[in-house]
Amino acid sequence: MTGMDRPRRLRRTPALRRLVAETTLQPRQLVLPMFVADGLDEPRAIGSMPGVVQHTLDSLRKAAADAVTAGVGGIMLFGVPRPEDKDAVGSVASDPEGILNRGLRALAGEVGDATVVMADTCLDEFTDHGHCGVLAADGGVDNDASVDRYVQMALAQAEAGADLLGASGMMDGQVGAIRRGLDAVGRTDTGILAYSAKYASAFYGPFREAVGSSLVGDRRTYQQDPANRRESVRELELDLAEGADIVMVKPALSYLDILRDVADRSSVPVAAYQISGEYAMITAAAERGWIDRRGAVVESLLGIRRAGADIVLTYWATEAAHWLA
Repeated sequence: MTGMDRPRRLRRTPALRRLVAETTLQPRQLVLPMFVADGLDEPRAIGSMPGVVQHTLDSLRKAAADAVTAGVGGIMLFGVPRPEDKDAVGSVASDPEGILNRGLRALAGEVGDATVVMADTCLDEFTDHGHCGVLAADGGVDNDASVDRYVQMALAQAEAGADLLGASGMMDGQVGAIRRGLDAVGRTDTGILAYSAKYASAFYGPFREAVGSSLVGDRRTYQQDPANRRESVRELELDLAEGADIVMVKPALSYLDILRDVADRSSVPVAAYQISGEYAMITAAAERGWIDRRGAVVESLLGIRRAGADIVLTYWATEAAHWLA
């Protein structure tokens, strides 16, 4: 071997490896998804996501403050209504006194100046059928009626203090409709985080426990087919044309090729969501001693960043931020 054939020189010490690292992972790049549930006196554990809970308003405030202190870049909030408050159109989703909007006000009051408060702008947690929209007479999801409900949700969430609205329902035209609705009432500064490439994944299972989903069946008529790749670029281009401020790929680890495609083409920041099933798999394997937990978590987050994500939503955001600090 010649003197030019030894790339291991730059791997010899931690300091050298740190100096030449191509991908950074910093607390500010992480977003913590959180769940706030109505009717709880204390936080409730989510069995399939050890370490993650449904929060009360009080515990939500405390956990959010802890995340901000750790340097986490943002918080994405999901609401969990009482079962008796669900109906066919998810009425409580746009009610100012609904649990999600109360949670957003609590976050805005507690940490709003120190972090980015994000809201899940979707109906699935709030409908008695568990779909992400309003059902038509034939039982399918009515795209345009659902989009109208998203606009109503968006206005309530913006009023409650959300900085970014997570348009996650995968209805055609949702981003443009929300943008027009916000602008019409002077909410031109409220941003839209578009779930541009959201796939119908088997890895969402634990999330459905987390939000108490009422879903029967699946969402394959509106979420993307895992077999398709080019389709995600079309979805990206539509969302950009409609005014998306940030775009997202979900899930992350099974769709790193999609993430790279989107990152290569996007003119706005790109996010990726390390979803509940990804969290659960790493957690379960680590609990059994099969993998090193901290190493696997950091490696998975680095992989998502390396594939092109500017922002990573992860249930490990606060813990990983402490490690990185």
